[in-house]
Amino acid sequence: MPRAIWSGSISFGLVTIPIKVYPAIKQKEIKFNLVDKEGHPIKYKYWCEEENREVPKDEVRKAFKISKDKYIIIEKNDLEKLKLKTTKTIEIIEFIDISQIDPIFYETAYYLAPSQGGEKAYFLFAEALRLSNKAAIAKVVMRNKEYLVAIRAYKKGLVMHILHYIDEIRDIEEIPELKTLIPLKEEELKLAQALIEKLTEKEVDLSKFKDTYTEALKKLIKAKIEGKEFKIEEEKPAEEAKSLMKALEESIEIAKKKKKAEAKA
Repeated sequence: MPRAIWSGSISFGLVTIPIKVYPAIKQKEIKFNLVDKEGHPIKYKYWCEEENREVPKDEVRKAFKISKDKYIIIEKNDLEKLKLKTTKTIEIIEFIDISQIDPIFYETAYYLAPSQGGEKAYFLFAEALRLSNKAAIAKVVMRNKEYLVAIRAYKKGLVMHILHYIDEIRDIEEIPELKTLIPLKEEELKLAQALIEKLTEKEVDLSKFKDTYTEALKKLIKAKIEGKEFKIEEEKPAEEAKSLMKALEESIEIAKKKKKAEAKA
């Protein structure tokens, strides 16, 4: 059962909807502990090089570096003075068509659920967003940071996407390999489009994609626990490089055969 990580309200115009925020993403990453070569656990310590001593956790402070060896300490009560309107309210700024948000701006997602007494306004808002195919652009403060977010209808409720601010996105022109465009032949482009068409599915089914690396890692850990040798299939050697045209043509033929085999199955 997921736990709410934030509670407050959605506000737009004179409408206020009390809500709770739940994580929408489950992290499946297998976490490792650090040990020495004998397998003894290693602990992190806060160490002050200036005084050559370990610093107790209750003495640790946040600080902002202003010069080589000078820091300004920011106390907890300093941060509490920043009582922005968005600290307990998701303040909606405007509504836009969902298609206007480029996927590069999406960071992570949270589910929004109604708090007691806000159910009717919540579901009314969700259905209005669904029917209009709109997203609400808003701001909210969570974990000492003000986020830009997009709220949209999702299945039976609402999902809130944390968005990157525009100055957090690198300009693609900074990438040196993309400064020079390579001329393309029309026949190459047509073959590439044909290959894409052959590999296009009518409906997306993300359930067929598995995290094969994590599954292999679990098998490795199980083998280690049982004292068995872990074996993995060797990768087939890469084929000799082909011309782009030949590679596209052969790929289309392979895709055709795969489609026929799937149709018969």
